Amino acid sequence: MTLSMSSPAFQDGERVPAKHTCQGQDISPALDWDGVADEAKSLALIMDDPDAVSGVFTHWVIFNLPPGSHGLAEDVPSVSRLPDGALQGKNDFGRIGYGGPCPPPGYPHRYRFTLCALDEHLDLEAGSSKSQVLTAIKGHILSRCQLTGIYQR
Repeated sequence: MTLSMSSPAFQDGERVPAKHTCQGQDISPALDWDGVADEAKSLALIMDDPDAVSGVFTHWVIFNLPPGSHGLAEDVPSVSRLPDGALQGKNDFGRIGYGGPCPPPGYPHRYRFTLCALDEHLDLEAGSSKSQVLTAIKGHILSRCQLTGIYQR
């Protein structure tokens, strides 16, 4: 089985609805995934914008998601630890949790949701950065998938 991810809010390569952006309610979209390897010990999700003027901008970091989970509900609370034990990192807005698309007016930006199935539980604290998570997952990725949304102001 291949790891795959989708969202009921938008299709891969299509526009992220305004309610999931800074121009709306700025709440995380629901995400669904399937195909997590039996040997996975945890999952990590990173959402970033590779088209940001200042370089890749991180919008969401969440890790130690249970491998038996099949997604995230819409509007994940901006707390360090979720009830299922998952931890959220700090985004480039300087906050814990999700920060929606908020590009300057102009051309469309891509927002990549990257999910990784890992062979270990990460020994990191809540509030860890994307770079800390990427360093910790090196050599531990069993599979990965990506969902991309587009947003333009």
